[in-house]
Amino acid sequence: MSVNNSAMASGDWGAPTLSGAADASALVEIPGSKSLTNRYLLLAALAETPSLIHAPLHSRDSQLMVQALTQLGARFEEIPTNSSFGPDLRVHPIDFSAPERSVSIDVGLAGTVMRFVPPVAALLSGSFAFDGDPHARQRPMGPVIDSLRALGAQVEDAGVGALPFTVISDGLIVASELEIDASASSQFASAVLLAACRFENGLTLRHIGSPIPSMPHVEMTLETMRQVGIDVSYDGQNTWQVAASRFPGFEVTIEPDLSNAGPFLAAAVVSGNTVIIPRWPLETTQGGNDWLEILPAFGAAVSLEAGELRVTGPAAGASSQYPGLNWDLSEAGELAPTVAAICALASTPSVLSGIAHLRGHETDRLAALTQEINRLGGQAQETADGIRIEAPVEHGDFFRTYDDHRMATAAAIIGLQVPDVVVENVETTAKTLPGFTHLWQNMLDQWKGAQ
Repeated sequence: MSVNNSAMASGDWGAPTLSGAADASALVEIPGSKSLTNRYLLLAALAETPSLIHAPLHSRDSQLMVQALTQLGARFEEIPTNSSFGPDLRVHPIDFSAPERSVSIDVGLAGTVMRFVPPVAALLSGSFAFDGDPHARQRPMGPVIDSLRALGAQVEDAGVGALPFTVISDGLIVASELEIDASASSQFASAVLLAACRFENGLTLRHIGSPIPSMPHVEMTLETMRQVGIDVSYDGQNTWQVAASRFPGFEVTIEPDLSNAGPFLAAAVVSGNTVIIPRWPLETTQGGNDWLEILPAFGAAVSLEAGELRVTGPAAGASSQYPGLNWDLSEAGELAPTVAAICALASTPSVLSGIAHLRGHETDRLAALTQEINRLGGQAQETADGIRIEAPVEHGDFFRTYDDHRMATAAAIIGLQVPDVVVENVETTAKTLPGFTHLWQNMLDQWKGAQ
């Protein structure tokens, strides 16, 4: 294993390189799902009585959600556990009869916070200012802002349809029907659905526009709502109905984050080693479950038994040992940077499609992936709805992450096979996967110990 530590700025990280496949196994524990954690945190804040959330994710995104909901009046208690990933949480819900207030909410770069919390704020009386990281001001917000206005809230956004903006409301939402264009992000639909049970008359929500990307995330929203007792239905096309209701607090255990498992599974593919992920759910709404179909296309052996996912990469782990692929990632776009990293080491070209919406994520991921793969001597280009990788990377270099956690983990994957990859600001991974470099090194140490 080699690491380049020369001439690195604080926060940059020399990605470890494997000298060869060990044909070894590593057990990797993955912390809780960010998507599920933030949905259950918000639903617990909407409940009538306290809730208990086991194994929640403790990351920047989830902490921003806790802080935002605290600003709205929820209370959070940490319950100690033996988990290395942090305590459980008892959530005391918001008092929606509280007096008028004026608060400021920092959304960071968290899409679930900037989109899910404003409709909850509109259920309260007062003024609620939202802002976040510099790049957050570039992320699409128009459909959420338009929806709030259609529901009767006032939104001051200087006419730009983006952060920063202020929601002003009397706390009463009586509108019962709403049309929304969620073609740029599934979160636009989820944002309204999650809060709709507290609207005076419930809500019939209709999507208008192109197909919604990452539809499994909307299915996740519906499933979490049903689990806590909210009456919600979907016609299978473009319309949802949420009944006005109040529901009691609940107790839930968060699944591991299957998207965040991806970099470790990818490490098995590119190295020819084995990674075992415990507590893999047999049934889930997480888009990360698509790894079970994607990884065999690279020649990996994949098995799921007794709640353990085992992935073994092609023999020898060299790039010549597995092909590229053509894959539609429209259902699980968050996996694209990891899949692209595997493709950037493959022996034949790849085309990833159905992911035009990634241009509006933490960064323009299509542009970022293309530029960084090319910087390392590969040949990549954007397409209308994805990325084409014509030739693998050839050498190490500085790999910019654009404050995007998935760009950082993509760089780590490439660095396993290509020496001298230096990852810019690797701690951006704390957005959803705190302690990433420790988990990564622990995996490598298990492989090295088997040599």
